[in-house]
Amino acid sequence: MQTITNTAAAHNNAYFAAVANAERRALHSFFDQHVIEDEEQGYLAIDEGDYGNLTPAMIDRIVYTAPGGVLDEF
Repeated sequence: MQTITNTAAAHNNAYFAAVANAERRALHSFFDQHVIEDEEQGYLAIDEGDYGNLTPAMIDRIVYTAPGGVLDEF
């Protein structure tokens, strides 16, 4: 039997909240939405368009990507 501590539960909740945020934002964006792991803040959802070219350090911290949902093809 696996026991989930309060810390692990909070960690999971933060991850799933960031994923949900990224998924919502991706529906209305040309850019991919990434969830990155941050040692101090937990998980953050970022818009690739806000950061331009992501640094290798940021790329290494990506744990989830929601592809942008707005297509620019006509």
